[in-house]
Amino acid sequence: MGMAGVAGSVRCCTCTPPSSSSSLFGRKEATPIRLRLRLRTKALFGDWGLGNRNKSLSFSSTHQHQQEFSLSLREDTRTDRDTEKVIIRVGVVSSISDVPSSEWDACAVDASGPHKFNPFLSHAFLSALEHSASAVRETGWMPHHIVAKDQANNILAVVPLYLKTHSYGEFVFDHSWANAYHSYGYKYYPKLQSCVPFTPVTGPRILLRNTSFKDQIFDIIVSAMKDLTANSQLSSLHVTFPSENEFHKLTEKGFLPRIGMQYHWKNRNYKSFDEFLLDMKQSKRKNIRQERKKISAQNLIMKRLRGYEIKARHWDTFYTFYRNTTDNKWGTPHLTREFFHELGSKMGDNVLLVVAEEEDELVAGALNLIGGDTLFGRLWGCQPRSYYPSLHFEACYYQAIEAAIELDLKTVEAGAQGEHKIQRGYLPVTTFSCHYLIDEEFREAINDFLIREASQVKLVIKLLRDSGPFKEDIV
Repeated sequence: MGMAGVAGSVRCCTCTPPSSSSSLFGRKEATPIRLRLRLRTKALFGDWGLGNRNKSLSFSSTHQHQQEFSLSLREDTRTDRDTEKVIIRVGVVSSISDVPSSEWDACAVDASGPHKFNPFLSHAFLSALEHSASAVRETGWMPHHIVAKDQANNILAVVPLYLKTHSYGEFVFDHSWANAYHSYGYKYYPKLQSCVPFTPVTGPRILLRNTSFKDQIFDIIVSAMKDLTANSQLSSLHVTFPSENEFHKLTEKGFLPRIGMQYHWKNRNYKSFDEFLLDMKQSKRKNIRQERKKISAQNLIMKRLRGYEIKARHWDTFYTFYRNTTDNKWGTPHLTREFFHELGSKMGDNVLLVVAEEEDELVAGALNLIGGDTLFGRLWGCQPRSYYPSLHFEACYYQAIEAAIELDLKTVEAGAQGEHKIQRGYLPVTTFSCHYLIDEEFREAINDFLIREASQVKLVIKLLRDSGPFKEDIV
């Protein structure tokens, strides 16, 4: 069933008004507390200052919104009377620049693990979006990042969070929900969104330091975000592309679960691209070889550039390619030219730019980021008014596979959509999102839609995997 199906469901109910790349991921160890927990949480809930449903919202970039919680922690050797209290302050900052990069990245690395770190959660990437005016208030992405500190001012957790006035750049589509709200005279926007802007990449969203009471910090932050949503009289809070573990935890805390689908390539300890092809069915293997031969037949040369190899001219040209793609496909470019220069400057060797050259002229490119065990394919573009058969497949999929094998990475995530990826070795996997809606009747109708949608997504994933491009003994 298409996304528009939820609008029909909703209308059936009766509603009442309501720094440098070398040190990019340097870590600062949090002080551990060895304890037996006896948790009492005290919340000083107040007006977070974000306005309400019936009035125009007013914002203050200098106002600090804060809640305070008290954790009672008892160490193994202490009596009940010797209980130690840890004060947790949860606040909102209006720019990621208000958080030291080393502390943000320490949270990100602890949350994902040092060998699985996600570059999109780094201070460098998120700050590039803000500093380049790509994800800012003027574009409908107002940063409202959550920061949790203890009484010694140590940062224990952060959450990338945005107050949004639209649903673009999310890759989890809720436009029909907004239309249903509007049809009943309600305001769906603004809403809160925890995500990486313009980036459908799975990863933790509540980024926790590795303390002995991190589970309690998680609960505190979820409660604070719910309270922020309710007290500000917003329609909803959305957490998109969280880890599977977070997905289950948030579902237990009253969020509506939603699943989707992407296509990923899995490295089965391949030593070369040809070894990967040996696992494919004969017809698929033949097709890939024929597509790759077309590149040299068109006198195109493929190059993979990293770090210092990527010059300013490359980014200027790639921005032209990006604009050509957005003009032809989406209509609105979300990223500015400055973003790409910021990205190259801040993220260094974490950036992999695949380029195609014809007689020393750049004619196409594909942008990737390198994570701890994953290569993330992001953007593609080529010269306006030009067409090179099979070049998109080569730049986005085959070069990414070769790079992953060369760098000994486990996975290539090729982004959202595209069943054409299957016959090229990318299989469907499940993605997750969680949605907290304030209005109970809308919540009930949307939940009914999501249950029906999930059954169909699961069926499609099974059918696609069962008819996949690999030999029967390859799992």
